[in-house]
Amino acid sequence: MSRCTLAISIKDATRVLGVGRTTVYGFIGAGRLQTIKLGRRTLVSTASIRKLVDSATGF
Repeated sequence: MSRCTLAISIKDATRVLGVGRTTVYGFIGAGRLQTIKLGRRTLVSTASIRKLVDSATGF
């Protein structure tokens, strides 16, 4: 069975996107990244990261 990651931490999102925390929070505030709140943790949807990257590269 393969694992599929549905959401990652803000810290991991900064690494994946190659941008800083402020930029990731800016994308969240602008509605370009979707978040999931689990307890006290805020996670970023990997599907929204893919969508953001695809829109930036024109795919």
